[in-house]
Amino acid sequence: MSDTILSLSDFFQRVATIEGDGVPRILAADSSRALDEVRADLVGRNRGVVTDLMKELPRLSPADRPAAGQRVQALRGALEAALDARRTTLDAARVAEAPRRDPTMPARAVWRGARHPVTAVIDEITAIFRALGFTVALGPEAESDWYNFGALNFPPDHPAMDLHDTFYLEDGVVLRTHTSPVQIRTLQQSPPPIRIIAPGTVYRRDLFDATHAPIFAQIEGLAVDEGVSFVDLKATLNHFAQRFFGSTVTRFRPSYFPFTEPSAEMDVQCQICRGAGCATCKQTGWIEILGSGMVHPSVLAAAGVDAERYSGWAFGMGPARIAAQRYGVPDIRALYDTDVRVLERLAE
Repeated sequence: MSDTILSLSDFFQRVATIEGDGVPRILAADSSRALDEVRADLVGRNRGVVTDLMKELPRLSPADRPAAGQRVQALRGALEAALDARRTTLDAARVAEAPRRDPTMPARAVWRGARHPVTAVIDEITAIFRALGFTVALGPEAESDWYNFGALNFPPDHPAMDLHDTFYLEDGVVLRTHTSPVQIRTLQQSPPPIRIIAPGTVYRRDLFDATHAPIFAQIEGLAVDEGVSFVDLKATLNHFAQRFFGSTVTRFRPSYFPFTEPSAEMDVQCQICRGAGCATCKQTGWIEILGSGMVHPSVLAAAGVDAERYSGWAFGMGPARIAAQRYGVPDIRALYDTDVRVLERLAE
């Protein structure tokens, strides 16, 4: 700081210059951030020009200092009033530009969590068969082609073994196309009598349409003992259908599967149209829910079971297709979408 005596007129001229430059800067600030910068430049404690001006007071003569101090305080008051007025204007403009809230709009929905419909159906099916003395068995999803095809009596040229039907990995490993390999693994590990149910995920190169999916859940059932017959198979599956669907009508149709002989598909009356015919049941009034049959002797032999002494039956069903019937869903793809609105409607 210079020791030169400063005249009162020069001091007042500096005050007028600061005020003349400061007010336009305040009015030009178009945002809160810009206004904060102007405030720091004008009246800030560290770098404000008014603060610097206060430091010049000792350079005035003792007689001029009171008048100069009053003028500086008046300048500070005027600038701070202008800053506050500009802040109010900017805040009002920001509120006016903000999206207006409509108090009549409905509140944001709160989604309810629940088990997925397919999971709920798997649990219910499992509980029905557990009540009949079946135990749950599991197996790997990546299987050797022997467990997936060879041990189940598939001929080498069977269409299911083609690349357009099956996902092949490396070294003869496939993503299982059904849960039937669990049959072989269970028979290898435990001697009959055996009653198991095997839920799990399977993979096929299917088109994704109203009744098919490339990745889906399946439930396998197997019963092996002495004297087991097709009558036992029909009685057990009819009991399951009545327990699961309530009072319903079933039918068995002859079919073919390499691992069962004789084989049959089981249909239930379409739960959506109640047999009248609709797009889901393709106007037939029936929905196929499972394939079944007596375990082929070659399958028992491949698993090391004496086919002369023991017989058995097996079935495989798709719980997603059954869930679609249970919940009245005409298109199975709705069960695989992530639309929370659909899942909430189906929630228990």
